[in-house]
Amino acid sequence: MEGLVFSPKQRRVLTWWRPGSPDRDRQAIICDGAVRSGKTLCTGLSFFCWAMRGFRGRNFALCGRTIRSVRRNLLSELLPLLEGMGFRCEQRLSQNLIRVRLGGRSNTFYLFGGKDESSAALIQGITLAGALLDEVALMPRSFVEQTLARCSVAGSRLWFSCNPESPAHWFYQEWVVKAEEKNALRLQFTMEDNPGLSPQVRARYAAMFQGTFYRRFVLGEWVAAEGLVYDFFDDSYLREAPEGEMEQWYISCDYGTANPTSMGLWGRRDGVWYRVAERYYDARAQRRQRTDEEHADALAELAGGRDIRAVIADPSAASFCETLRRRGWRVRRADNQVLSGIRTTARLLKSGKLVICRGCDDAVREFGLYRWDEDGQGQDRVKKEHDHAMDEIRYFAATVAARERDSAFFAGSVERRSF
Repeated sequence: MEGLVFSPKQRRVLTWWRPGSPDRDRQAIICDGAVRSGKTLCTGLSFFCWAMRGFRGRNFALCGRTIRSVRRNLLSELLPLLEGMGFRCEQRLSQNLIRVRLGGRSNTFYLFGGKDESSAALIQGITLAGALLDEVALMPRSFVEQTLARCSVAGSRLWFSCNPESPAHWFYQEWVVKAEEKNALRLQFTMEDNPGLSPQVRARYAAMFQGTFYRRFVLGEWVAAEGLVYDFFDDSYLREAPEGEMEQWYISCDYGTANPTSMGLWGRRDGVWYRVAERYYDARAQRRQRTDEEHADALAELAGGRDIRAVIADPSAASFCETLRRRGWRVRRADNQVLSGIRTTARLLKSGKLVICRGCDDAVREFGLYRWDEDGQGQDRVKKEHDHAMDEIRYFAATVAARERDSAFFAGSVERRSF
C-alpha cells in the first residue's frame, strides 16, 4: 500500500477486525455516506485482508446490484492494488469468481448481483465465511437476507457500504438505526474522509447535485425526497438552439394514448446535447386520441429529414415501436430506471452537457410542476402527473447522453450505474 494515504476513518475500516482493535468483537461494519468519500476501496481492501488472514479453503461473496457493477465499482481498482501487495488473484470470468492466494492460503470469492427479488435464488445453497455487499441500499431485502443467511461459517462477518436513501428504507431502519443491537460498527463518511480529493474536486462534485440528492450524496444524510424534482431549474438553464450543423441527431419519446405523448429532438455539438425542438400531444386536452400512425407522422415531422441515429422510446410502447420500425426507424428501448435516471438528468443539466432550448415550452412547463410524491409510503416516488416530457428527457439522458460521456468523472465517480 506504498504511496496510499488513508484518513483516520478509512484506517478504522481497514483495522476494525484486527487483534487489539477496540472494534474487534463487532460482527459487521456499515460504511454509509457521501459519494467519493473513499468507502468502497477501503471496505474492499479490508474485506480481502480479513478473509485471507483468517481463513483457508473457504467461500466468500462479493455482492453488488449487478455482477458488472461489482467488477466496475469495486474490483477494477481493488485487484491491481491487491496484486501489488502480493496477493495472487485469478479471475474466472465465465464462473463469476476469483481465486485468491496469499502465502499458503487460498480462498474463493464469488460475485453475485442483487438486482431484483428473483436474485435471492442465485445465492441459495452456498456456504459462506463472509460477505461484502457494495451499494446494499440498492438491493432487494430478500437478496440481502438470503446472503446473510449463507454466512454460517464460524467467525464469519459482514461488510456493508452504500449511499443514503430515504430514512424509511428497510436497510436504514433494520441496520443503520439498529447498528448497536446488531453488534455492527457504523461509520458515516463525508468527502472530507477521502484524502485523495482536493477542495476543488469536492466543490465540483457538490455542484453536481441539488435538493434531496445534495443532502444524500454530498452531506451523507438519509433524508426523504420532497418538493420539486428539479428544484434548481429556471430560465437561466434555457438557451437558444445553436446555428449550423449538428454532429448527431436523436429523438426521444414518451408515448401515451389517453395520456400525453412527448417527443424531443436532440442534436449534439462539441460534447453538448441540445433539445432543440419538441412535439407534445395531449389527447385529453384535444379530446381526440391519435393512432400509432398519426404519432409516427408527428415524429417524422419533428425529424424534418434529418439523419436520426435512433429513436429512444418508452419501453412499454410496443405497438408504437413496431410502427416506427416498419417505417424504417431504428428504435432503442429506453433505460427506464427512474431514480438513477433523474439523478443522471439533473447532473447533466447542471454541468451544461444537457441543454433545453427556448421554444420547448411543454418541457419547461413540466420542469416547474414535476414533484416528489410525499405520500410515497417511505419510497422515493415521483407524482405521476406532469411527467411526460420529464420521462422522455430522462430516457435520453440515461440511454444516450450519460453513456456516450463515459469518462471517469461521470461513469465511475459520481454515480454507480448498475446496467
